[in-house]
Amino acid sequence: MTELETDYLVVGAGAAGMAFTDALLTHSDATITIVDRGHAPGGHWLDAYSFVRLHQPSAFYGVDSVPLGQDAIDAVGTNAGFYELAGADELRAYFERVMHRRFLPTGRVRYFPCSDYVGENRFVSRLTGTGHDVKVRRKLVDTTYVANRVPATTPPPFPVADGVRFVAPGELARLGAIDRLTIHGGGKTALDTCVWLLERGVAPSSIRWIRPREGWWLNRKFQQPHTLLPEFFRGNALQIAAMAEAPSVEELFARLERDEVFLRIDPNVTPTMLHGAILSEGELDLVRRVEDVVRLGRVQRIDKDQIVLEKGAIPNDARTVHVHCAASGLTRPPLRPIFEKDRVTVQPFIWGFASYQFALLGAVEALLETDEQKNALCPPLRYWDVPKDFLVAFRALMAFTMASNAHPKLAEWNKASRLNPTSGFASYKTDPRVVAAREQVKRFSLPAAMNLEKLLGSATDQPAR
Repeated sequence: MTELETDYLVVGAGAAGMAFTDALLTHSDATITIVDRGHAPGGHWLDAYSFVRLHQPSAFYGVDSVPLGQDAIDAVGTNAGFYELAGADELRAYFERVMHRRFLPTGRVRYFPCSDYVGENRFVSRLTGTGHDVKVRRKLVDTTYVANRVPATTPPPFPVADGVRFVAPGELARLGAIDRLTIHGGGKTALDTCVWLLERGVAPSSIRWIRPREGWWLNRKFQQPHTLLPEFFRGNALQIAAMAEAPSVEELFARLERDEVFLRIDPNVTPTMLHGAILSEGELDLVRRVEDVVRLGRVQRIDKDQIVLEKGAIPNDARTVHVHCAASGLTRPPLRPIFEKDRVTVQPFIWGFASYQFALLGAVEALLETDEQKNALCPPLRYWDVPKDFLVAFRALMAFTMASNAHPKLAEWNKASRLNPTSGFASYKTDPRVVAAREQVKRFSLPAAMNLEKLLGSATDQPAR
């Protein structure tokens, strides 16, 4: 056991740990030790399927001090007309660059990959078995509390009989010709898989899609940076106006769908899931070609001759390749205070892009004086799973936007951060769409805040199973 000393011990070198560390480096003189199980920085991107891409523009992802991508607009494909979406290879290279060209050269960061954090400020190398006992002068930062779960490293949540061909999405690129595919899951991974297969010429009739729940999806045209930022402001204004005037949660989502802020794959099935994933209308048109959709609840088991679900069974055969897209993704453990005397437990606290929230927490830790102030500004939320969660998170965003102005240094950073979509406002403040959106937000913000309380009081709370 060797001994180390540091101001902050950050557990996890994924997007959360990297964005938090970057903010600490910018806003404090702290020393930071990063411990991670992976062989390189990047977290779940190291295990992601080969064809994965961000569902949000690259411009809003990563760490604040190092831009991601080239701010290019795609000319072809289902993202045509929108700003680029980084893929797995680009993201892995990006986080490697951040570590080795931004963090380590400061002399204030030490990085221990291939290491398991074992508790009590100790970690052990997975390669050598060497243990390290860390004296932490300020805080442990746990970024693993709500870590993503991906199919490549997570077994299916149901038994699979011997002899059934069951693969993670990343294995599809290495398979030969396939007669029949069954996609398990209704979230982003399943949608990505369907899009990838269809774009490569797989016939829609060859795909069976088991969707236990239907989801609401955010329309990508309202999640754009730079020259398309006015549409972001317009989308935000549409949401606030709808929240001010909707008499019920059902009518709120119906209105947001009419405004094209939210999308759903099947217009005849009411969604019960909302994970905040972003979808282009091109992707929507593509996946709607898959007509063999099974809605019999969650899979209970896969036998050689049948798939048993909560509400019935369907046939199975040896020709079928089953694709595992049923990992839980966003985890929802019990809430705990984000800021404690000797600990920061990274959790979501507002509606918004993930990297922006992670960087915000690092800035809050560095710039605010007491944990009481920090927790009052950033009460934790569980990751969104049902429509009601969206309302809770959006209400938290509105409250944070108002309260953060009381902290000038934080407000100054927030106004300039590239991860904050609204930081580009000054460049487009005379655009007619932005002018109209500002007027709409001024008019409806207070009524929206008041009506949200009524809507939440009547919203159905359907916990994740």
